[in-house]
Amino acid sequence: MDLLTKLKETVISVLPVMIIVLLLGFTIVPVDKIIIYRFIVGGLLLILGLTIFLMGVNLGIQPMGERCGSELTQKRNLPLLLVTSFFIGFIVTIAEPDIQVFGSQVKNIFSFVNKNLLTVIIGVGIGLFVMLGLLRSILNISIKVSLFVCYLLVFIVAVFVPDSFTGIAFDSGGATTGPMTVPFIMALGLGVSAVRGDSKNSFGLTGIASVGPVMAVLVYSLILKLNGSFTAASTTVETAAVLTNSASAGLMQQIFMPFHECSIHVLTEALFSIAPLLGLFVIFQLTLLKMTARQVTRIVIGFIYSFIGLFIFLIGVNGGFMQAGDALGKVLGQKAAAYGGWWFALLLITGLILGAIIVCAEPAVWVLSEQVENVSGGTIKRKVLLIFLSTGTAIAIGLAMLRAVYSFNLKWILIPGYIIAMVLMLFSPDIFTGIAFDSGGVASGPLTSTFVLSFTLGASSGGSGALDSFGVIALVAMMPLIAIQIMGIIVKIKQKKNKTINQEVEA
Repeated sequence: MDLLTKLKETVISVLPVMIIVLLLGFTIVPVDKIIIYRFIVGGLLLILGLTIFLMGVNLGIQPMGERCGSELTQKRNLPLLLVTSFFIGFIVTIAEPDIQVFGSQVKNIFSFVNKNLLTVIIGVGIGLFVMLGLLRSILNISIKVSLFVCYLLVFIVAVFVPDSFTGIAFDSGGATTGPMTVPFIMALGLGVSAVRGDSKNSFGLTGIASVGPVMAVLVYSLILKLNGSFTAASTTVETAAVLTNSASAGLMQQIFMPFHECSIHVLTEALFSIAPLLGLFVIFQLTLLKMTARQVTRIVIGFIYSFIGLFIFLIGVNGGFMQAGDALGKVLGQKAAAYGGWWFALLLITGLILGAIIVCAEPAVWVLSEQVENVSGGTIKRKVLLIFLSTGTAIAIGLAMLRAVYSFNLKWILIPGYIIAMVLMLFSPDIFTGIAFDSGGVASGPLTSTFVLSFTLGASSGGSGALDSFGVIALVAMMPLIAIQIMGIIVKIKQKKNKTINQEVEA
C-alpha cells in the first residue's frame, strides 16, 4: 500500500509536466522527435526511481533522523548535538540527488568550477546552518530575528560577488532542500523539539539551513573572483546527455544510447551520494542509537531502496528528461526573442503553468504540508497552503521567463523581494514565518532542479544568453516567503475579526 501511495505521489508529480511537454512538442513547438521519445523514457524512469527512492527514505533515512534528533537531545550534551548535527547536514546534502544534477549544470556553464568541490562547499554550508538552526531552537531565539540577521549577512556578501554567479549561489539554497535533505532535517528538528515539548518551534529549521549553501557559494565565488577565474570563464552550454542522431543508427539505438552512455557515471554518483550516509548510520548505531536487529535490518533495506531509486532517477534525468526541457526552452526562447507577441506569451504561460503545478507535485512539499497540518491541529489546511505556494511559484517562474528573454540583473528582483519578505515578518505570526521560509526551501525540489532549470537554460540560450539562466530556483525559493506570510496575515486578521464578533455576541 505504501508503495502504491508513493507511486501515486510521483506520478502526480511528473505526469503533468510530461503532458505539457508532449502537447507542445508534438504540436506548435518543433522539437526533435528523438528528444521527445527520450523524454518519455526518462520521465518513466524518473517516476520509478523517485518512487523507490522515497520508499527508502521512509523506511530508513527519516526514522534514522528522528532517532538521532531525539537521542542527541536526551544526552543533554550541547557540543555533541551541534557537532553531530553539522556532520548530519553535511553528509545528507552530499547524498541529495538534486545537488548532483545542479552541480553538473553549473559545470556546463562555468567550466572552471570544480563540481565535487562545489558539492562539498554546499554541504559545509548546510551543516553549519543546521547547527545554527538547532542552536536557535534550543536557546529559544526568535525565528524572525535569526532569519533577518542571516539574510542581511547574505546580501552584504552578495554586493561583492559577480552578478553572473549570484543566481547560482541563491539557486544552491533551493537545490539542496530536496527529497533526501528535507525529510532528514525535518525529522531531526522534530526529534529535538519533541524532547523539549515544543513541536511548533521545529518550523524554520529548513529555512535557516537553506541559507547556508547561499552564503557558502557566495564566499566560494569571491575566492574564484580573487583568483581571476571569471575573466577566463567559459559559458558554453552543454546538454546533459550525448545526442546520438546518426542516420545509420536504428531508432531504438538512438533513443536508448544516452541512457546507456551515462549509466557508469550515474552509478558512481549514486554510490558517492549514499555511501557517506550509510557510514554515518553505522557510526551512530555503534555509539548512539543501539537499535535492535529488526530496526537495523529495516533501515539497511531503506538504504538499498534509496540507492536503487537514486540510480534509476539519475539515469532518467541525465538520459532524456533534462535534454527535452533544454530543447523546448531553447525553441520558445528563440521564438520569443525574435518575434515577441504570442510566442513570448506562450513562453510566459508555459512558465506560469509549470510553476503552478510543479510546486504541488514536489515530494518535499507533501512532507512539509502534512507536517504543518498535523502540528497546527488542522487549523492550517494543506489545500490552502498549497494554493498560496502554487501562486507564488507560478509568479517566480514567470519572472524567470521574463529574465531569460530580456536579460536583467537578478538582484533587481531578489533584493526587493527579500525586503518585502522581511517587512512582512513584522506582521505575520511566528509560526507562519517559520513555515514560509521552510516552504521556500522545499518548493524547489527534483522537478525544479532538473526540468525547470533545464527549461530556463534553454530559454536563456535561445534568448538573452546562458549567463541569465541561473536564478530560477532562487526565485522559486523566494516567492513562498512572501505568499505564505501574506497567508499568515490573512489568517491573523480573520482570527481577530472572529474574536471580536464572539465578544460582541457574548456581550
